[in-house]
Amino acid sequence: MLKRILVGLVAGIISGLFTAGGGLIIVPALLYTLKLEPKNARATSLFCILPMVLVTAFFYISSNFIRWDIGIKCAIGGILGGIIGAKLLGRLPEKYLKIAFTLFLIYAGINMIVK
Repeated sequence: MLKRILVGLVAGIISGLFTAGGGLIIVPALLYTLKLEPKNARATSLFCILPMVLVTAFFYISSNFIRWDIGIKCAIGGILGGIIGAKLLGRLPEKYLKIAFTLFLIYAGINMIVK
């Protein structure tokens, strides 16, 4: 029980600070600390992310940090992408999902260093 709460706590702090706690923290924690199967870890992390996102968004809204014109358009794309991604999760082999996730993390990391 304590491990599970700590996973959520760390992910919540990182999400609040960097807006990137869900998949980057929760998925590996669920895989390696709590020993979930990869597809279960990804699905469970999405469920865990929702409350974090709502709470964090509340604080960002109250601080007037959100650009609504951009956010609404990105949210529409995110909804469509979420539908496609959820359907693909059940069909793609785990090996390809790991490779894609690793490449994404490398790309994001390089961009954060360079920019």
